[in-house]
Amino acid sequence: MKLLSILLFALLSNYSLSQDSKKINFDDCTYNGIQLFGKVKIVENFPDIRVKVVDAFPDIKVKIVKSFPDKCGEWQIVGSFPDLKIQFVEHFPDLKIMFVENFAGKP
Repeated sequence: MKLLSILLFALLSNYSLSQDSKKINFDDCTYNGIQLFGKVKIVENFPDIRVKVVDAFPDIKVKIVKSFPDKCGEWQIVGSFPDLKIQFVEHFPDLKIMFVENFAGKP
């Protein structure tokens, strides 16, 4: 029983450490070295980042723009030559996003 408790604690500790290493760096607006602004293509396979759209408590706020997506959280949806490829998922996302009209970036 004691061994089981130690193993469980070790697994949970590793899980929490791995989650902490995957936070957004808002100084340069990146997630694991991937910029979170620019031209974005929505894909079904092989995304750079898997995202879930939420109504509250996002990791980042996203504003869809028609041109010049050069600020944190500003995305221009494109069909080719993207800076970032995303896949919308319901389970196990890398990031949770919330679409906004104003004040993109840090929640």
